[in-house]
Amino acid sequence: MAATETRLLLLGTVMLFEPVNGYQLRRELLSWQVEDWAHVNPGSIYSGLSTLARQGNLERHDLVDGSREVAVYTSTASGRREFERLWRAAVESVDLLSPLPFHTALALMPLMARADVVQGLRSRLARIDVRIREQLAQESQLETVPPHVRAMADLWMGLGSTEREWLVDLLGRVAAGAFELRGEPMTWQPPAQDPGWQMAGERQRYAELIARHR
Repeated sequence: MAATETRLLLLGTVMLFEPVNGYQLRRELLSWQVEDWAHVNPGSIYSGLSTLARQGNLERHDLVDGSREVAVYTSTASGRREFERLWRAAVESVDLLSPLPFHTALALMPLMARADVVQGLRSRLARIDVRIREQLAQESQLETVPPHVRAMADLWMGLGSTEREWLVDLLGRVAAGAFELRGEPMTWQPPAQDPGWQMAGERQRYAELIARHR
């Protein structure tokens, strides 16, 4: 996974669960199967958190929790701004053969306000339309290429058309109020056995410990 998408993913998951320690974050991301679809090496999660903290995008809190020392992370104002910048770039940049940035942004969509999601999806749709028009304009030039190359071009055109159809549906649903986005009541809850419930309890304890050290 490219460094940009890793930063987006780590910033977003810290914002979702803060205050959160590295082990909790690693466990949560592994439950998302990020090593498969995002190609994130589990060992790189800790180094990524440390890098973001050095850059000022996260704040590291070294706490004593009972009998153990633990490093807990929270987002900073600059980190939240950086997340929004990375999210918009991932949504609005169209690369049909490398969709990982867009997929990463979709996984973190609830962290964005509805108006920003609508704007980002509309921008992506407009850019896909431009890409499809460019591909159509190039079709006449494919007469002289080998048949297998023409078949590849047909695949690329199909990818663009399929995503466009899906994106129009998603945009309509978001504009109509579907999904639960930033600043809106959250009604969805994970199942009872989800480790997120344990994280919620620890989050409150971490918040209290951080408040004592300020």
